[in-house]
Amino acid sequence: TLVFFWEIMAVSSVYLIWARGTTLSRGAGFRYLIVHLFGGSMLLAGVLVQLTQTGSMLFTYMDGGLGAYLIMFGFCLNAAVPPLHAWLSDAYPEGTVTGSVYLSAFTTKTAVYALARGFAGWDILVWAGAAMAVYGVIYAVLENDARRLLAYHIISQVGYMVCAVGIGTATAINGATAHAFAHILYKALLFMGVGTVLYATGQSKLTNLGGLARAMPLALTFYMVGALSISGFPLFSGFVSKSLVVHAAGLNHMGLVVLLLNLASVGTFLSTTLKLPYFIWFGHKNSAQPSAIPLGMYLGMALTAISCIAIGVYPSLLYNILPFPVDYQPYTVRHVIETSQLLIFTGLGFWLLIQQMGVKALISLDFDWFYRKPAQLAYKVCVVSVSKLFGTVEHAALSLTRFLVRGSANPIGYLVRAIPLVRQPKHHAVATDRQPHEYDPDRYRFATGVMVLLVLLIFIIVIAWSLFVS
Repeated sequence: TLVFFWEIMAVSSVYLIWARGTTLSRGAGFRYLIVHLFGGSMLLAGVLVQLTQTGSMLFTYMDGGLGAYLIMFGFCLNAAVPPLHAWLSDAYPEGTVTGSVYLSAFTTKTAVYALARGFAGWDILVWAGAAMAVYGVIYAVLENDARRLLAYHIISQVGYMVCAVGIGTATAINGATAHAFAHILYKALLFMGVGTVLYATGQSKLTNLGGLARAMPLALTFYMVGALSISGFPLFSGFVSKSLVVHAAGLNHMGLVVLLLNLASVGTFLSTTLKLPYFIWFGHKNSAQPSAIPLGMYLGMALTAISCIAIGVYPSLLYNILPFPVDYQPYTVRHVIETSQLLIFTGLGFWLLIQQMGVKALISLDFDWFYRKPAQLAYKVCVVSVSKLFGTVEHAALSLTRFLVRGSANPIGYLVRAIPLVRQPKHHAVATDRQPHEYDPDRYRFATGVMVLLVLLIFIIVIAWSLFVS
């Protein structure tokens, strides 16, 4: 059932991308579907190997082996663990305005849940998650497209969850669960905020936007709630969930992991809370007057923003539903001061270097480059060359078929027509206005009487032979 519903999730979610109806969305949706079907195939292969090794199809904790690694590969692909992540930053920005909101809750969090069920405590996930957290923010800082920037932050934030699953302690699993819950809320709010800009202006690239603060103040306000939440600012949901993951890493004396996760927090604050809102709402005005935003969009953002603030102010609302009892207090003086210092100095650095951090209309090469370049050669070898070979064989087969059809209609006549010796030589041709005599098949057929006599002769021979033998 896991494999069955896993594939349903992939197939159903792709329609949220295709629904936009553009050439880019159709291509991105097709690539999204192919990648997820490949991941599902790896998952199915792992399940079959596990079945042959253990004789059981129950999904429980994995101890190792080929089957376990194939299953984990399928989960990691859906969790967008680099270098298996390019589908996410490719597909999510091409969805519809509302489709991208729903996509932010699909696939990746399901993969985190599956990893927690089967692979909690695997050290490889600790470092994979920490690398994800940093990798995502690096590309987010460089990105020009607002929705692709947020897509890279999905990779980064899921990295916190994967890292927590790899740590595997009760506190870490609580942190992964809490951060997944909070992430669904604030990431949906961020996509809604940027989605309103796309809806109102038709633009999502930062170089084509700017100066929208007066025209869209509510969208800015709600977006900033989501941005402060994802940055882990005190009194917002990310502060009480993200810190739980970092705390779990600290309890296990993973100093380098703590450093990488804090570095990712700096990059998150820099790109989502400072860079993106500045160049959309406060930068040089490049966009036309935006159209009106429907009340329903504002209502959805308002409810989600209230949820983000409520969890940040009352963390017990979230902690009480976690799988294990929570022995952690996020609002200590030391933690609040450390977090505030980290974010404030990041903001100061952005303000001082704002001219050097201007966005540019460039494309950042990602791991998908390594997919696309060999894919062109593979396409020529496996598709174009094979297609040409099939075309040649088909042409030869058709030519042979036409030859046999024409020949079988009148074998003698076709043979006479094909032999050059029976044709009239050029030096015997008479210079007249008449056309050369056309071939008459009746002149080269046996007479009907001859064929009748031949049949009678054979009949007489057969009768005579039978009488002689008897």
